[in-house]
Amino acid sequence: MLGRFHSRSHRRGPGHDMAIDGWVSQLYDRLARWPLRWLYRHLAAETGAAVPAGGTVLDAGTGPGLLLVELARQRPDLRLTGVDLSTDMVAIAERNVQRAGLSDRVEVLPADVAALPFADATFDLVVSTFSMHHWGDVPPAVAELARVLRPGGALWIYDLRTVPDDALAAAAREAFGGQPPRRALPRVGRLPWRLYARWTVTRPATAAREVGG
Repeated sequence: MLGRFHSRSHRRGPGHDMAIDGWVSQLYDRLARWPLRWLYRHLAAETGAAVPAGGTVLDAGTGPGLLLVELARQRPDLRLTGVDLSTDMVAIAERNVQRAGLSDRVEVLPADVAALPFADATFDLVVSTFSMHHWGDVPPAVAELARVLRPGGALWIYDLRTVPDDALAAAAREAFGGQPPRRALPRVGRLPWRLYARWTVTRPATAAREVGG
């Protein structure tokens, strides 16, 4: 999530160092639904293009669920799931999904990025938007996100360009067969500034079986 908002009370999880609850979750929802809606539409178009037909997507640290809503609108064939440590954020995301008439295709659950309630190899794409700077312990989060990816699936992380990525790079090498994440500074539309960074890494596909062996 954009910035490091603080509320009067917050909870911690194995991967997250803070859950955004209370009035701060309401403030973030308003910010995401109005001034930042264009950004979520752009991110949905970018990430949606990387998912196969009928694929599954996990939005880790979904916040108010705006990326899920935009993905569902742009890619009606996808099966979409969002998780967030904050139960307040989950409630807001569920409300936004319901308002958009997408409850039959989008599920939102309370969960920590380092303790996901999904089986191995469940998703074709795992995406996280502006949540990594809330991960107090990056390696277990990356390991868990890699676990729920199918072979050949990809992890896409968006965050502020100033966020350090040494821990992410080391964790990705450990979880993705020695591969470091590829870092890019995308340009959005005609804006002269590169607002955020994008890190991507793909889970190695399983070796093909020998025919007639």
